Amino acid sequence: MSIQIIPVKIQKDIVPNDNLVDLVLESTEIQDGDILVFSQKIVSKSEGRILSLSSVNPSLLANGISSSYNKDPRLMELILSESKRIVRMENGIIIVETNHGFVCANAGIDESNVQDGYATLLPEDPDRSSNLLKERIEQKTGKNIAVIISDTFGRPFRLGQTDVAIGVAGIEPILDYSGKPDTFAKIMHVTAIAIADEICSATELVMGKVEKCPVALVRNYKFNFSDAKIQNLLRPKHEDLFR
Repeated sequence: MSIQIIPVKIQKDIVPNDNLVDLVLESTEIQDGDILVFSQKIVSKSEGRILSLSSVNPSLLANGISSSYNKDPRLMELILSESKRIVRMENGIIIVETNHGFVCANAGIDESNVQDGYATLLPEDPDRSSNLLKERIEQKTGKNIAVIISDTFGRPFRLGQTDVAIGVAGIEPILDYSGKPDTFAKIMHVTAIAIADEICSATELVMGKVEKCPVALVRNYKFNFSDAKIQNLLRPKHEDLFR
């Protein structure tokens, strides 16, 4: 079996209320068992999660932090509003735990690939967004598929960023080998592969950041259909050795 990763190019700049499903179906054909990976940016844009920084009124706290960490106070205010807590601030980098439970820089707020003076926020509920996309694609095509929303995160102890899943629909995001024998018949106890993250990282190789390819289709990967949520991928605090 060979897995295919097929880029799905969308030439237009996404604006609020754009129909992502129609745009995708204009560019590719869907088969049963396909996995569609959408970049967070186009999902956020289509859902109106894009703000003009001129509309943001920074608080005293945002002004104080921004002056110390070389941040736009308006951007800092957005970061605070999208965060449960600040995990660490150092060298101009703000690491937070978002309202979703993701630990990432700047609460996932991004000023790239949008016009000057604007920023995109993460979808309010990436799982809900994934499920809506999945349902609409299946209604239009009659095919049984899975959807993942991906975003680019940094990693502790490793340079560079990689794409990870922030929303899932129709796919079990972890392949758990616990209790199964390895090739030497030894029983595995802790091996659990984050396949949703691995799929996102693989699709980034064809999506890129400047290729106008915000969607990719993964074909011929045999996965377990599931109603699982992205929370399945988030490590519980009592198991976290780094926070």
